[in-house]
Amino acid sequence: MGLETLLYPLFEIAPLGWPAPEPDAFDALMLTSANAARHAGPDLMRYAALPLYVVGEATAKAAHAVSLEPAHIGARDAAALVEDMRRAGVRRALHLCGADVVAAAVEGVSIRRIPVYHAREAGDADSLAAQLRADDICLVHSPRAGARLAALVPPEQRANVSLIAISGSALTAAGTGWADALAAPAPTDPAMLALAQELCHKPGDAARRR
Repeated sequence: MGLETLLYPLFEIAPLGWPAPEPDAFDALMLTSANAARHAGPDLMRYAALPLYVVGEATAKAAHAVSLEPAHIGARDAAALVEDMRRAGVRRALHLCGADVVAAAVEGVSIRRIPVYHAREAGDADSLAAQLRADDICLVHSPRAGARLAALVPPEQRANVSLIAISGSALTAAGTGWADALAAPAPTDPAMLALAQELCHKPGDAARRR
């Protein structure tokens, strides 16, 4: 797409020990993060016979990598996925997730949430400031990432940097004062990158590169 990319980790992902309940207590398995599939460990396969509901293609690919095939791939967020499960007749779901998951509830569906990984904060204000240039565009992929970015980028620097968030909640968490601040229309990297490309080609913004 002609964009220069810089990866700056705001977190380090680490697995958690977790209690694995009996599979027959649930109608479905729910994953809303690729990290849940990557870090749940061998006990994840105890639920291979349950219909698997996931959010996004990245989570679906991570599930496939550990030999789980999604029955349904949600295109939006966790709340929409739970509604999809309700419509499919799911009444009891096991949600393997991160320690900082945002709870999603729909009447009629009982969800047991068990954290299988956590994200430790990484990076610092000085090293990020040294990386950022005027007219850069930051992409954040969760509300927690938005809040972490806001904590590291001071207001005087935000005025020269744009922000693209994977969701409205991630956008809100990133705070105000950015040169541009937009939420992607879908929770995918392609949707975020398409917005970044649009910002790069705004009149007077020829210097934007990443």
